[in-house]
Amino acid sequence: MADNYKAAVIGDTASVSGFAALGLSVFCETEPEKISKLINRLAVNDFAVIYITEPAAAAAGDTIKKYRSSKLPSIVLIPAIEGNTGDGMRALHEAVEKAVGSDILNK
Repeated sequence: MADNYKAAVIGDTASVSGFAALGLSVFCETEPEKISKLINRLAVNDFAVIYITEPAAAAAGDTIKKYRSSKLPSIVLIPAIEGNTGDGMRALHEAVEKAVGSDILNK
């Protein structure tokens, strides 16, 4: 693996286009099959973190589950412009509970 990891963001254009100003690689994609292929491609090309909107993550759920037990990439759900489904917070709570044995975020 490379010493210089990259970060990406995947989702609809309105939700992700602004992330380019932060130096992230931006991928405007909403088709489930293309999202899954994109995640797999990013995972083997030194992307350590993939931010993905909740709707895009829902469309590629099986692919994301495949990487949950991998060290890299870390896939982080973010809300889309049209709103928050709560999936990102649920995933965060599950990850914290798995890591420390308790959901310390609700205490």
